Amino acid sequence: MRKAQSESLKIDTYGAEPGFRRCDAPGCASVGEYRAPKGRGDLSDYYWFCLDHVREYNKHWNYYEGASAEELEQEIRRSTTWDRPTWPLGTAAAYRKFVAGEYRDPFGALNGDEDMEAASGSGPARPGSETAEGKAFAIMGLAPPVTELELKSRYKQLVKKHHPDANGGNKEAEERLKIINEAYTTLKKFLT
Repeated sequence: MRKAQSESLKIDTYGAEPGFRRCDAPGCASVGEYRAPKGRGDLSDYYWFCLDHVREYNKHWNYYEGASAEELEQEIRRSTTWDRPTWPLGTAAAYRKFVAGEYRDPFGALNGDEDMEAASGSGPARPGSETAEGKAFAIMGLAPPVTELELKSRYKQLVKKHHPDANGGNKEAEERLKIINEAYTTLKKFLT
């Protein structure tokens, strides 16, 4: 019996322990273990409630209570982008800060359309693999962006390797050289 009384005393004297927080509901003497925000404007300031009172508070608390239709619309717009800043597509000025930084942007994707050629420094845009230019890049063993100097250097290497005189008059080498000449002409036109 003495043991039962001491356990009940512990429960009754629980509120006297340091760090004890009483429920903020009027007239409630229970332990306030559950926090609830005091208002929409300050979500870091809390009420502390017991389980029954926090449930009651949550049933009736509306975060958007008192907000105007315009405030609700702005909140919806911000939440669709996870509260991250956005800007209209095609505004080059918004992207230029990335190019000036340490980001590598060889295709000028962060610039506006008018700056695409200047940012990549290679002239025209990258051709598709099924186009004549794309096939010519594959024949030459190059990948865009390429300068005219690099193209000419690669052309000289291939001519030395596949020239019929260097291959004992081989007809296959002669046909390969014709294909290389066509590819070189195509890419030269493409780069100028």
